[in-house]
Amino acid sequence: MLLFELVIALLMLGAALAAVARRLNVPYPALLALAGAGLALLPDVPVVSLDPGLALTLLVAPVLLDAAFDSSPRDLRQNWRAVTGLALIAVGFTVAAVAVVARAILPGMPWAAAIALGAIVAPPDAAAATAVLRQLRPPHRILVVLEGESLFNDASALLVYRLAVGAAVTGAFAGWGVVPLLAGVAVGSIVLGAVLSRLLIWLAPRITDVATAVVVQFLSTFAVWLLAERLHLSGIITVVVYAILVARTVPDRISGRLRIQSYAVWEVVVFVLNVLAFILIGLQLKPILGRLTHGELVTYGTAAAAVLAAVIAVRILWVILYAGAVRRAGERLSAGEATVIAWCGMRGIVTLAAALALPDGAPGDGFPYRGFIVLTAFSVVLGTLVIQGMTVRPLMRAVCLRDDGSVDREVRLARIETARAGLAVVDRTTDGGDIVAFLRRKYAARLRRAEREAQGGVPDPELESWREYAQVVERAQSAERRTLSDLRTRGVIGDDAFHLVEEELDWSEVNTQARKAAGPDGA
Repeated sequence: MLLFELVIALLMLGAALAAVARRLNVPYPALLALAGAGLALLPDVPVVSLDPGLALTLLVAPVLLDAAFDSSPRDLRQNWRAVTGLALIAVGFTVAAVAVVARAILPGMPWAAAIALGAIVAPPDAAAATAVLRQLRPPHRILVVLEGESLFNDASALLVYRLAVGAAVTGAFAGWGVVPLLAGVAVGSIVLGAVLSRLLIWLAPRITDVATAVVVQFLSTFAVWLLAERLHLSGIITVVVYAILVARTVPDRISGRLRIQSYAVWEVVVFVLNVLAFILIGLQLKPILGRLTHGELVTYGTAAAAVLAAVIAVRILWVILYAGAVRRAGERLSAGEATVIAWCGMRGIVTLAAALALPDGAPGDGFPYRGFIVLTAFSVVLGTLVIQGMTVRPLMRAVCLRDDGSVDREVRLARIETARAGLAVVDRTTDGGDIVAFLRRKYAARLRRAEREAQGGVPDPELESWREYAQVVERAQSAERRTLSDLRTRGVIGDDAFHLVEEELDWSEVNTQARKAAGPDGA
């Protein structure tokens, strides 16, 4: 019961910290990391032991699917060199550098454990960086590179992690003979992800109940991961392929009502998982710190600081080398873009989950140097989130990067084409009388405004009228809500009728807000 109460209290604290982070314009994981560090220092907090196999499944699978679902294969193809360099080469250099640094300070640490540490801290988490960057509207390419890197570096780093953990536990390293096996695992994972995506594409349109659909989405995510693991394939690669293929098809086959609510649920779940990850790492740190002598604490702290410095330095060095190489090859990567990409190397939930997933046991029986690895992983997460995460905004302003307008241009194009398609359907309708005539005039006006905006024409003279219209609609909807609440309060209607009409008003409000955000073109 104490643990449950603690989790509830810390989830509330996480929600409060997220609100504070929005006010301060900093990534909320940075404040969560500070809260996790504080939790490790509190007296009388319970010691929690999480099943190692559960950590990656519970904390990584949903977060990975959420990121993969939002990725753009077209943009990834256009920026494949930068994404591949960061996701593969930079990760490899980071693993090697961290392993060497850790062994230099702790010579007794087995190489397999040192490599496992490198794999744990190697993959950055783009969520913290993009949460801040999107508010500042940088060139779209920066967001694509960071999100693509975060999607694929998890697979490369955790593949090394699995091999290193296996070598540390069994004492046997497979060497180069494992390369064909890894290739087979990668191909098998891709095939499995593609096959399972077809199953969900067939099933999703047949589920119209929101609650059932959301439950199926979550269960299918865990099922895909667990099935891949049972078949000795890569759960990460399988989930990424599965999510990317599903994202291209399923949204077109389900209702807007289901999409709105499922997206909202996923956003909440990703937030809760981030909070839980920092809670769990804080609870794991307390007994680790309690077992260390003063001398060991100094040594571990020094090693953790050195690993943090290595992680930051390797990324900066790689981006500098890459920027110089592609510039000579004719590819454009400005100094400002390279600076921001190099600095956005914050670590997050994947690093925490991988550290928590290390086999645990009594001192001397568990994973070698597990306490040091968990402590160092958290230190790297905390250090990168605080040092880099809280300085991204001033850095963006210092390098004077501006939005390249590519997304806005595509939005204008999409508005024109969707309005033209809607108008074509209405024009083919011969009956309907005045109502259809009104709809025809509405689509024609929407198309004219979209074309004028795309051509850089003068502002629409109807824009001011549109704003007045939107304000009147919002006031009318507020009056509707007050009247509905009053009817229930006076006992004129019951709760069943209240909730049915309330849902109708909710959808009307969502529609109005979307139209207001789109401007006259959304009318």
